[in-house]
Amino acid sequence: MSASFAPRRLLVLSVTVVAAAAALAGCGSSSSAKPGTITVVATTTQLGDVVREIGGSAVDVHQILQPNTDPHDYEPRPRDIQRTADAKLVVTSGDGLDHWIGEVVKNAGGSPTVLDAGQGRPITRPGEDGEGTDPHWWHDPRNIEYAIGRIRDALAKADPGKTAEIDRNATTYLSEVKAMDAGIAKCFARVPVAERKLVTDHDAFGYFAARYGIDVVGAVIPSQTTQAQPSAGDLARLVATIRREHVRAIFPETSINPKLAQAIARETGATADHELYGDTLGPAGSAGDTYIKMEQANANAMVEGFTGGRQRCAPAAS
Repeated sequence: MSASFAPRRLLVLSVTVVAAAAALAGCGSSSSAKPGTITVVATTTQLGDVVREIGGSAVDVHQILQPNTDPHDYEPRPRDIQRTADAKLVVTSGDGLDHWIGEVVKNAGGSPTVLDAGQGRPITRPGEDGEGTDPHWWHDPRNIEYAIGRIRDALAKADPGKTAEIDRNATTYLSEVKAMDAGIAKCFARVPVAERKLVTDHDAFGYFAARYGIDVVGAVIPSQTTQAQPSAGDLARLVATIRREHVRAIFPETSINPKLAQAIARETGATADHELYGDTLGPAGSAGDTYIKMEQANANAMVEGFTGGRQRCAPAAS
């Protein structure tokens, strides 16, 4: 599979957004942030959740991407420009996933600190330097543990008076992420290695698979961006691979139309009943509306799919 990450088009700011940026630069912005808080812009749903967990009442977070939206296909809105102009801190995911944030910051005209939360992370994958970067680093919880420290330090620097609260929250959240990671590992340890064969909508789970000993057999979209398009030859090879490897389940993703994955499942005799959260958290009230719940839901979906429903994964109760 190709490991390239190539956005379909360069970011082009709309006339509306440019006008909004100009108005902010000329007249100033009326901040809607909560008084006395650290104003933060987070690009992705995952980072929005992590910043809120660490910052607690000390932060007011504007999350640019919304649940079940595709980060590869985002265009800025006037409100994003306004909130970025007001921000003390902008937290990004990096590796091209939120490449558009540079233009948002530039056009907002403010002077926030910009933090790439995953930069320098301890866990990388082959080809991560330059061509072949995999932007889905958060699917290995050890990288989120690392990002917690970076975000904690950036928030404390933004407002030293709130350091004690931020440190307490970060310590608590770090222990919760570690417990989640250990619980998921126990779940997969109970699944025979030969049954851990993963086929997803796009190549977003390399980090998750490497962490928990899962064999990534293929993806409907053979790329780490959803903006690629599979060819007829790609699909034929995937069908042949699924049959040869006796893959039991194909896993659609919540932010991608599942019809193609379902069609391949029908053709191969696999199921397509278990959705994964790949690039985004789910909406409020869903099984994946926080980072921890998202990864637990992904683990449960995979365990059920790999075992034909014989096993489930409930890491929190492990």
